[in-house]
Amino acid sequence: MASGKALDKLFKVEPPPAAKKIRELINSAFMFEDHVLHFFYLGGPDFIVGPTAPKAERNILGVLGKVGLEVGKKVIAIRRRVRSIIEKQGGRVIHPVCNLPGGVSKGISKEDRQEYIQIAYDAVEFARFALKAFDDIVLANKDYVDLIIGDIYKHETYYMGLVDENNKVNFYDGKIRIVDPDGKEFLKFEPKDYLQHIAEHVEPWSYIKFLYLKEIGWKGFTDGKDSGIYRVAPLARLNVADGMATPLAQEEYEKMFTTLGGKPAHNTLAYHWARLIEVLYAAERMLELATDEEILDSHIRNIPEQTPEEGIGVVEAPRGTLFHHYKTDEQGRVTNMNLIVATLNNSASICMSVEKAAKSLIKNGIVNDGLLNMIEMAFRAYDPCFGCATHSLPGKMPLEVSIFDSEENLVRILRRD
Repeated sequence: MASGKALDKLFKVEPPPAAKKIRELINSAFMFEDHVLHFFYLGGPDFIVGPTAPKAERNILGVLGKVGLEVGKKVIAIRRRVRSIIEKQGGRVIHPVCNLPGGVSKGISKEDRQEYIQIAYDAVEFARFALKAFDDIVLANKDYVDLIIGDIYKHETYYMGLVDENNKVNFYDGKIRIVDPDGKEFLKFEPKDYLQHIAEHVEPWSYIKFLYLKEIGWKGFTDGKDSGIYRVAPLARLNVADGMATPLAQEEYEKMFTTLGGKPAHNTLAYHWARLIEVLYAAERMLELATDEEILDSHIRNIPEQTPEEGIGVVEAPRGTLFHHYKTDEQGRVTNMNLIVATLNNSASICMSVEKAAKSLIKNGIVNDGLLNMIEMAFRAYDPCFGCATHSLPGKMPLEVSIFDSEENLVRILRRD
């Protein structure tokens, strides 16, 4: 979707309304199924099975053991059905091929639309079920709530996300809004102006770059108002917005911030809660789009007529704000490209979160499986894709790990050439 929007700008062509709605429908379906995957398969086991449970049980099988086989069937079934929207309209589930400069390659038939409406309706009901399960399993457990709101998994940072004209969450379009650690608007700008406000910092020990706000500058791996580090993805999007654009998600939004003590919420583990609220929003938005008569319009592409030059496209991916920036020659051949994948925005915060959790949890040199998992929870909440975020040419990653004891004496070096 980011690439498609970048090509629209590159070729100076605006897609018709129906094309935009088809794109947003596909993107909403993707956000739904990806978030559901993370909660039930990857992040959710930390709470459903337990943060200190044996690692052999902290997986989807352990989740099924807790919530029952029927729930597992529901998870698999709804993801398969929602993914069918992406496949039918996008050409394939992984890396859809439907976007063209100025629109999409395939419209929606009346028959498919009826199917999409039913899928979206069922997706809304599933999202409500998932939030009820979160209520019953997580919020009803005082130890879990204390873990979420405690200091171990907390960082006061800036936050970034796309918002619509009413400052409500929007996954597909809008302006980029940034709020400071107190929740006050710090910046609001068009996606095309991203390079005026965002910069990348490089550390010699990592293949991942670290983003920060130019207006503040890079101050190292530290949080607070004087640090240029910001966060993206579900919790950040909810912190940035003044609310959700759909009614049921708005109710859950209000409940979350009331429980967490107001906005912005700096509790990293609350990313899981925010993710489920976004599942509900994505489902509601799918239903809104599928029932919109305009989405059936056969006019789904405006043919480009301008010479290509430069295009920037931004959307909200499951892991945060995603930037695609292309420059080409007059024949449309790429001469320059810049991609800021979603995880990169969170990379500095992930380092800080892991360090703080480790220093808070490791006492007297005692390290066990449960403790290690609680440290892993510090980065798992972000649902990171380190593969996407890694920059390495020509495709190899030599690595050296130095291990020091508590007195900073070098104990061992591990190498991979």
